[in-house]
Amino acid sequence: MLADTAEDADLYHEFNSTLTFDYFNSMLINTMDEEGNFIELGGEFPLEENEHFNRLQVNTLMSDIQVPTNVYNKDPDILNGVYMSEALNDVFISNFQKDPTLTWQYFGSSTGFFRLYPGIKWTPDSNGVVAFDCRNRNWYIQAATSPKDIIIVVDVSGSMKGLKLTIAKHTINTILDTLGENDFVNIIAYTDYVRYVEPCFKGTLVQADLDNREHFKLLVEELQVKGEGKVKKAMKESFRVLNEGSLCNQAIMLITDGAMEDFQSVFEEFNWPDKKVRVFTYLIGRDMTFAESVKWIACNNKGYYTHINTLADVQENVMEYLHVLSRPMVINHDHDIIWTEAYMDSVLFNSMAQSLLLMTTVAMPVFSKKKETLSHGILLGVVGTDVPLLEVMMLAPRYKLGAHGYAFLVTNNGYILAHPDLRPLYKDGKKLKPKPNYNSVDLSEAEWEDTEEILRTAMVKGETGTLTIDVRSAVDKGKRPLFLKNDYFYTTINETPFSFGMVLTRGHGEYVFFGNVSVEEGLHDLQQPDLTIADGWTYCETDIDPHHRKLSQLQAVVRYLTGKEPDLECDEILLQQTLFDAVVTAPLEAYWTALMLSVEDGIETAFLGTRSGLMRVTRYSGIEKRKGKNFLTRADKENLFTVDHFPIWYRLAAENKPGQFLYYVPDDDVNKAIGVQMSLDLLERKFLATTKQVNNKKYIALQDKITHIWLFTLQLFALMVLSLVTLYDYQAMCKNSHHHSSGARPLLSVSDPQYRSVLVSVLTFLLEFNICGLWHNDYLADAHRQKKVESMVPCNTEYPGFIYDSTIRETNSIIKCGRCQKMFVLQQVVNSNLVLLMVQADCDCSRHIGLNFFEHNATVKCNRMKSQKIRRRPESCHAYHPHENAKDCGGACEISISVALFFLSLVTSLALR
Repeated sequence: MLADTAEDADLYHEFNSTLTFDYFNSMLINTMDEEGNFIELGGEFPLEENEHFNRLQVNTLMSDIQVPTNVYNKDPDILNGVYMSEALNDVFISNFQKDPTLTWQYFGSSTGFFRLYPGIKWTPDSNGVVAFDCRNRNWYIQAATSPKDIIIVVDVSGSMKGLKLTIAKHTINTILDTLGENDFVNIIAYTDYVRYVEPCFKGTLVQADLDNREHFKLLVEELQVKGEGKVKKAMKESFRVLNEGSLCNQAIMLITDGAMEDFQSVFEEFNWPDKKVRVFTYLIGRDMTFAESVKWIACNNKGYYTHINTLADVQENVMEYLHVLSRPMVINHDHDIIWTEAYMDSVLFNSMAQSLLLMTTVAMPVFSKKKETLSHGILLGVVGTDVPLLEVMMLAPRYKLGAHGYAFLVTNNGYILAHPDLRPLYKDGKKLKPKPNYNSVDLSEAEWEDTEEILRTAMVKGETGTLTIDVRSAVDKGKRPLFLKNDYFYTTINETPFSFGMVLTRGHGEYVFFGNVSVEEGLHDLQQPDLTIADGWTYCETDIDPHHRKLSQLQAVVRYLTGKEPDLECDEILLQQTLFDAVVTAPLEAYWTALMLSVEDGIETAFLGTRSGLMRVTRYSGIEKRKGKNFLTRADKENLFTVDHFPIWYRLAAENKPGQFLYYVPDDDVNKAIGVQMSLDLLERKFLATTKQVNNKKYIALQDKITHIWLFTLQLFALMVLSLVTLYDYQAMCKNSHHHSSGARPLLSVSDPQYRSVLVSVLTFLLEFNICGLWHNDYLADAHRQKKVESMVPCNTEYPGFIYDSTIRETNSIIKCGRCQKMFVLQQVVNSNLVLLMVQADCDCSRHIGLNFFEHNATVKCNRMKSQKIRRRPESCHAYHPHENAKDCGGACEISISVALFFLSLVTSLALR
């Protein structure tokens, strides 16, 4: 509907070079001059906070226009395009009224303006610049073109020194930014010989995913000039490589300050008469001596010629090639619908709210239907709308998947769209930042137990089926392994490049328990002050009617059950389970309240959770006295029911035997999990009081001053009573520093301020049958103090975890430590996940535990970069149309090369050099 409306509006619009038209410029709206009058293009534009749009100030009655700083906002092309696209306003509003779950709708014009609904106030950066250009966005590029094979050929001869080389590098990077995961690329630099900027990629094309693009950019930055430029060999090499490519859209991007050789024979041999490979040429610098010869290359190979004089010229000139590649699709009038990979639109929406953090875009191209320009294949722009991936994941009801189950989405390239183990952010100091490769995480990096990639291959191919895998599931930020048997169910999603997967763990989610209680009884217990339900789950759909958007899920449920909102769409099965859980757990409120008078200081919280997302929480102390101030608050996502996971304590307790207590230290029957939160001080006092006699006999359990002896103790003792488990993290971030480390400080000294953290570890980290965190936490990460940390970079890590052998009830051992020996005694604590470890104190076995770092050699690195996993290329390809008018190639008419001009250029060049 949006595309049709835009095309019809253009069809009946006559271009007017003198048009004057005031529109709402999103950066200027509501801005007044010194006299109190609205400035030009900045009229009154009412804005109000909207819950559906993440509480941003928006105007749902109209759209407004964003124009990049480098585009003149009153250019005739802009004014005519904005005027023509006014017709989209009514369609935007109508779409939103018909489907209130829609988010942002927009039209990105090929001239550079961006019409956004609902309208917002656009905030420039600190320099007053709006760098956002819709034509650079992946949704625009994917909708405008078919998959591309690109060879970038750059001249690095001596004449390209200084500013020319800087412009050339910027041009390469800008071209790379127009590529996506469905495209393939390589870069060749030439002087009097040809070399690949990445020798590892010699003679091949590599997928233009984010990792490879960023890798190329680093290599391009190191390019240096020397020698004489001879393009002929480079062009031949490019054609040879492209001959092995996809045979869809193929192009060579030639970046040079002049072409001197007789290159016509190359095109006759490799590209004529079919001209399957387009050649785009970019003339760098002020010198126009070789303009005609460089232009001839483009015009005789269905490409486009541009002259780039300054850095400011790069962006606009590079974008021209996309409009040329779109010509066959435009002439065919093929409206292919595209879906993008996951992305984080922090440029557009300056909000870190998780609900709109990751999204995908569905988009469609908009063409000119005017008969007089049909053969030119004019792309007007792209229409699109954003789809928050959180909304997609909510379509798989969390309560039906069990404690460990989950749903996930992958693209045709095997990259994760949504997955509970996808971690798109990392912590840099106190700030959360997106990882460089957050949207190119392969499914095999999250489901790493699928070693043969059977699951990945089937999903990428769009198959439907099931698979069972025994997995080591790492929870609690990778510190606690669970051994599970998972059943995977997967299928393709029609008319998208995506596949959907669902996981059920054996013993969880296979059966559903139903209990019947009356609505009246359930409502009474549901409204008690200690009770909450998972606000991220959909008990009732509150996003359809705008009046319901401010309701919490609990408020919506109550209003529906009391008949105040009978039109609400609610999940009757989930409501039945929730009411039952509310009734059967109701006695706990009175029981916990009665204990409040006699409870010992240090007991902070009693809590319960059920499979319906219901929680009961009783606080025994005010927030000012609580050690765990964030525990079970909105900020404590890991310990709450969310869209993609059950709380950690619930998952751990679900794997315990009935009647067994779980002791678990959070960071700052299976249907239910119940617990008590106590401060570490209380546990410490009770433990020290109990073990006082043992301490007097020169054994230590926990002393007031703990040394780093226990690290060495764990390392040796683990070999006797713990089973080694290898765990992997393919989404880790590692420090990237070129500075050497200073000498290592003691990990834990007598006066170490981390005493409390050590106490946590001794009581639970070791004693929870799992000390893998010893290798996976901040204790050892800080073992070597860096002089300077330059950055954090993505890396793959492998680390050991340990599982306690529960058959060992009690054991002891003696280990020699030089001139003395140390005795250990270990005993299980009945009905818990704790073990008591006692260590003889008068024999010092302390030593530092080092981390092993592994680096792959150059050959291994090269093979990993070149490896092409199975992928499914998009079905549509628009590379050729017989009616395409190739004469529009950069302002040149049909050109035949002039021998005289060629030799004149050659002589001039030799004289200049």
